[in-house]
This record gives sequence, C-alpha cells and structure tokens, in this order.
Amino acid sequence: MAKRKSKGLGDTIEKITEATGIKSVVEAISEATGVDCGCDERKDFLNKLFPYKQVECLSDVDNEYLTTFFSTTNNQLTPKQQTRITEIYLNVFNEKIQPSNCGSCWRDKVNDLKIVFEEQNK
Repeated sequence: MAKRKSKGLGDTIEKITEATGIKSVVEAISEATGVDCGCDERKDFLNKLFPYKQVECLSDVDNEYLTTFFSTTNNQLTPKQQTRITEIYLNVFNEKIQPSNCGSCWRDKVNDLKIVFEEQNK
C-alpha cells in the first residue's frame, strides 16, 4: 500500500487513528448507531486550519534567477525583484504573497526560498 502524503494535521491524525485501530472502532460504532462520527469533516477542518507547506523543486529558470539574486542582492528589494520573488514563491510553495513595504515579511519569504535553494543546490 502506497503512503499518502499528509496535506495537514487532519491527515496525520487520521493516519494515527488508522495505525492504532481507533478509526476501525469508531467506524463500527458509527455504523451500528447510524450516527456519523464527523471524522471526514473534522479532518478537512484541521487540514485547512493547520496545512503543511507543500514544497516544489525550483525550476531551472527560477534556480538561475535565485543564484544571481542571492549573490548580488543587498537588503533592499526593488519592485521588480519583489514581483519575481513573488512568482518564484508561488511556484515553490503554491502560496501567493503580496508585494509590500514590510521588510521583515520579505526577509522571511526570501529565507524560505533560500532554504529550498540551498537544499536543491547541495
């Protein structure tokens, strides 16, 4: 049986309850009483509330851009760099970020990309 990749906390809890046998017991009780246990709704809710960041590899073009970016960038991002970093972040983390003047917000997003970049270029 192939392992399913957890999208969030709800999937992880489901795996634990399956491995311990709790899920089978709950399903049996639910079937016997005719009352839905609410497990699927709870799993979906927890996955949305506590999602795991899904990381994709950098494309060759994005990797090339970041190679130059990390070797030449100072602490200030130009609007053009913000736009490009936003595109790369979406490609890697499937999360859209908005351009802003918040230096610490950009620092965190750039650091996230740097971790992926360094891991991919080991």
